Amino acid sequence: MSDEQPPSKNVPRISWVEKISQFFSGEPHDLDELLGILREARENRLLDTDALTMIEGVLQVSQMRVRDIMIPRVQMVVVPKDAELETIFPLVIEFCHSRYPVIDGDRSKVVGVLLAKDLLARVLQNKTMTVQDIMRPACVVPESKRLNILLKELRTIGNHMAIVVDEYGQAAGLVTIEDILEEIVGEIEDEHDDHEDEGYIFQRSANEFMIKALMPIEEFDDYFSTHLATDEYDTIGGFIVHQLEHMPKKGEHLLIDHMRFEVIRSDNRRVHLIKLKLTK
Repeated sequence: MSDEQPPSKNVPRISWVEKISQFFSGEPHDLDELLGILREARENRLLDTDALTMIEGVLQVSQMRVRDIMIPRVQMVVVPKDAELETIFPLVIEFCHSRYPVIDGDRSKVVGVLLAKDLLARVLQNKTMTVQDIMRPACVVPESKRLNILLKELRTIGNHMAIVVDEYGQAAGLVTIEDILEEIVGEIEDEHDDHEDEGYIFQRSANEFMIKALMPIEEFDDYFSTHLATDEYDTIGGFIVHQLEHMPKKGEHLLIDHMRFEVIRSDNRRVHLIKLKLTK
């Protein structure tokens, strides 16, 4: 007969469900404790990893401000308000965005938003019309607005883009509803992304490449005849993070020998897309 004693019935075990109930019962707890409970639920296979990641993303978004994820003013693809519709077709074809900020003089003065569908509908009617004739009002938000509040507002008014302004009322950047959702669910691939079906690398010109951050570092070395691989990271995205020593945001760049890396897409968890330009 085994000498092991059964667990004492006088010591109650608290399930993760009971812990969650206690969290919402008004007792003093913090966000870290809630996340700990949810991670325990994943370990017990009551939540899968994807579900936990999205929950963490939702909680993260509630703590973030527009300034944390906005596309900076210098990176906005804009159109002048006085440009004739026919003249902006090359830009629209190149970038394939559905919306473009309309500026009056310089990028700090956004006066409206041009929808690509409006452009297509009107240019066939009158090619001499200007952008100003068909632009729509811009949704303007301050840099300090919380992301969860902005997401709710964009959904309510049916808008997909907001122009972010600084304390002086000048455009500081833009944010889209997709940018906010990607903080929750990760990267959302677009049918117009020219890198999507080309494996890890899409070559845009003789010296410019779009690279998925998940590309194994050994494959990168083989492709570009480099020697970046070490035991510290497995992917080119990991290499970028290792070199910068922090999780980079959109627009950050890194110069290594004759290679200029620029982060095109990233979130607070990982890098998604990188542009590489060979400088010689």
